[in-house]
Amino acid sequence: MPDYIFERECRTPHSECYIIAAGEEEVGRVDVHYTPSMAYATLCVGEDLTEDDIRELVEEIDERLVLTTDPFREDFVVTVWAGREAAVFSDEDMEEEEEDDEEDEEEEGNGHRTD
Repeated sequence: MPDYIFERECRTPHSECYIIAAGEEEVGRVDVHYTPSMAYATLCVGEDLTEDDIRELVEEIDERLVLTTDPFREDFVVTVWAGREAAVFSDEDMEEEEEDDEEDEEEEGNGHRTD
């Protein structure tokens, strides 16, 4: 089993988000949400992880993240998505794209010739 590293991206009073790495390679991310009696997680991993790999990873998440935060929970429900990362979007990216579009429009002009 790989030695997983969980790097917290963010935390709220009722949830946490982690990037999951094995060595130097990022293998997925997990978002964990806590209710008074249960913990829920969405686990996103690459397509190359086997079902056994995923089960081991879920056990690690439970032992190292969930039980340390909520040891008295009644259940831990995990939804697993396997695939590839398509993109990461942020407000900064969207603003830069809008600025580029505006610059393109200014360069193109209004369609009238100025002889």
